[in-house]
Amino acid sequence: MTHVLVTGGAGYIGSHAAMRLLKDGYRVTIVDNLSRGNIGAVKVLQELFPEPGRLQFIYADLGDPKTVNIIFQQNAFDAVMHFAAVAYVGESTMNPLKYYHNITSNTLVVLEAMAANDVKTLIYSSTCATYGEPEKMPITEVTPQEPINPYGKAKKMAEDIILDFSKNSDMAIMILRYFNVIGSDPDGRLGEAPRPELREHGRISGACFDAARGITPGLKVKGTDYKTHDGTCIRDYIDVTDLVDAHVKALEKATPAKVGIYNVGTGKGRSVKDFVKACKKATGVDIKVEYLPRRPGDYAEVYSDPSKIYRELNWTAQYTDLQKSLQTAWRWQKSHQNGYGSPLVMAS
Repeated sequence: MTHVLVTGGAGYIGSHAAMRLLKDGYRVTIVDNLSRGNIGAVKVLQELFPEPGRLQFIYADLGDPKTVNIIFQQNAFDAVMHFAAVAYVGESTMNPLKYYHNITSNTLVVLEAMAANDVKTLIYSSTCATYGEPEKMPITEVTPQEPINPYGKAKKMAEDIILDFSKNSDMAIMILRYFNVIGSDPDGRLGEAPRPELREHGRISGACFDAARGITPGLKVKGTDYKTHDGTCIRDYIDVTDLVDAHVKALEKATPAKVGIYNVGTGKGRSVKDFVKACKKATGVDIKVEYLPRRPGDYAEVYSDPSKIYRELNWTAQYTDLQKSLQTAWRWQKSHQNGYGSPLVMAS
């Protein structure tokens, strides 16, 4: 049974990936410090897959090289899916050092532990933020990487470290640069549950749902003067179920001593105003919208050309109806008014 280490597996995307891997017959170890993840997601997975040895959860911080190396020494991992990261553009401009430490430095720690313990496959969770604001759309894998915020810069630095290491290594490496993630498990078992104190930095879908639930008085849309058809940012929204499928296909196709770099998106851009319209329909709530100045570090238009990943991994987005993806996520939100419950504070 292939044993996959899923870093950040208590988080939104990581937990969905862990569930898919478990469903497909993999053995999974989740390592998470719960700074952004939620122990409730792990408990759901433990209830779904109670067989001894199928799922292991380790509370640990990837910023501690000694602990990380011990984890690798004590477990025979076949592959690593590295999701663990802080991931808010706005927060990265306010606290850049946190991002360089958490993303770039921690990726180096993971890579060193993999090399020292002969783990041969890495699936790296990257982002379209590494491209910055390209002159041409859609974005391809050869679009120049010129990130404009610390989040994108930290991810690109991590990519550079991985690519430099790969030149003299037989490790199989897949780097997935993905776009704006939405949705949740279609069967309602997992969803997105960001910490309340991070709401101001969160995804637009979360902000829409908070407004629909009355947690916030309305939705704040930042930036209406971009050079787009309606003045608001244009993004490529990818359903989390599709995103996870791309990771599994990357794992299956990973080849020793080869590097694969892929954009994971729908290939279609949607404006923030279009998104808000879809969210109103999905929730059935006429959400109040407040328009504000731009957010630092944002870019006008970003959407992918996913033809390479289709050609090489036979992957294409299946959940492309924006309103349906939001309806799925909204059902989870309504049935989990407090997310997974109160965050569990664990002693280190």
